[in-house]
Amino acid sequence: MKKFVGPLALALISITAPAFANSPLAGMPAVTDPKDIYAADRANNLSDVVKDMPERVYVPNHTSNTISIIDPKTFKVIKTVKVAAGPQHVVPSWDLKTLWINNNAGNVLTPIDPMTGAVGKPIAVHDPYNLYFTPNGKYAVVMAEADRQIVFRDPHTMAIKKVLNVPCAGVNHADWTADGNFFAVSCEFSGKILWINTAKMTLVKSAVLPHTYNKTPMPQDVKISPDGSTFYIADMMSDGVWIMPANNFGKFTFLKTGRAAHGLYVTRDSKTLLIANRGEGSVSVLRFSDNKLIAKWKIPGGGSPDMGGISADGTQFWVSGRYNNFVYVFDIVAGKFLTKIKVGKEPHGLAIYPQPGRYSLGHTGVFR
Repeated sequence: MKKFVGPLALALISITAPAFANSPLAGMPAVTDPKDIYAADRANNLSDVVKDMPERVYVPNHTSNTISIIDPKTFKVIKTVKVAAGPQHVVPSWDLKTLWINNNAGNVLTPIDPMTGAVGKPIAVHDPYNLYFTPNGKYAVVMAEADRQIVFRDPHTMAIKKVLNVPCAGVNHADWTADGNFFAVSCEFSGKILWINTAKMTLVKSAVLPHTYNKTPMPQDVKISPDGSTFYIADMMSDGVWIMPANNFGKFTFLKTGRAAHGLYVTRDSKTLLIANRGEGSVSVLRFSDNKLIAKWKIPGGGSPDMGGISADGTQFWVSGRYNNFVYVFDIVAGKFLTKIKVGKEPHGLAIYPQPGRYSLGHTGVFR
């Protein structure tokens, strides 16, 4: 049994390894600040590609087979779009020009033009539960959860370039090292974490998360710290996050945050990590500098916060209420719940768009 440490002790194991232990991935845009890989994501720092796009919130309603489009200024649903079966996430493309709807039950990726809101022709892709992009934009990375595959595809046509079979069930979320050479992947139904070589598109190694409180881990979202030293892995069954050094794969420490920890989001100032606790209707706030939990925001009456994103100005956190058919909005500045908006059935990976950043790594909006 692994020994677990509390939040105070976690501060003592802060990793000080450089963000770039190796040469960066070929073709990856240079990091603007080696001490902060999210430096390009500052509030309202919109690129020329997205600066004229209307700000909207795109909500995939998984069992309604629709997308609710919300105007964040009025908190009103302004349009509902029918899509293929089982929309899971709305994902910004690497070049920021397209939003992709992951319809895994319908076996298609459906493009949306975020400038006009027009829905394009679906592209046949088998089991696209989640979608990422390599940091150099060379590949789209489809997490084919039911197929137990990570499929590397052309980022525009979605033509298959390589299929990587993985030794786990429920492959779903990921994030990259600061140099882009590797990415960590969670396997929800196996309690495993994978370490993938980006350029070679190969599995390097895997690790099983320790059991806490006699529960089998169920890892979800994955996020790397601003200094590139640490991976955070949400675990719904263990009710918290696993903390893993980027230079020591498989070494885990645990921090309890709240019941059914699920989504992870770095705030615009790169100082804190928002953790959506789906099982208790709350959001925990973790401070990166010492890995301490400094706040918890609760939804009045409870709820099921799942996946979402932070507004371009950095003042609001929008997150889907997976089992309550609402979208929740939190005021980041005041540190409290703001409002909720009724949407379709089982809303999942919503994307608020546009957002700051030079390129997208995918999911509901991971920008660098």
